[in-house]
Amino acid sequence: MGDFLDEKPRPKPSKHEIGQDLSLLSLHELDERVRMLEEEIVRLREARAKKDASRTAADGFFKR
Repeated sequence: MGDFLDEKPRPKPSKHEIGQDLSLLSLHELDERVRMLEEEIVRLREARAKKDASRTAADGFFKR
C-alpha cells in the first residue's frame, strides 16, 4: 500500500513539442495547445514582417 502512495503523477509538458504523442492529452489540453500555437504563429509573422521591412529599407539605402 505504501508503494501506491509514493507514486507521483506524471508531470505534463509545459510546452508543445513538434511531433509529440498527443494521445494522452485531453480535449482541453489540445485546445490550449492550438491556442498557444496560433498565438506563436502571429508572433512569428510579426517578427518576419519587421525583418522584411528592415531588409527592404536596407536594400533601398544601398541601391542609391
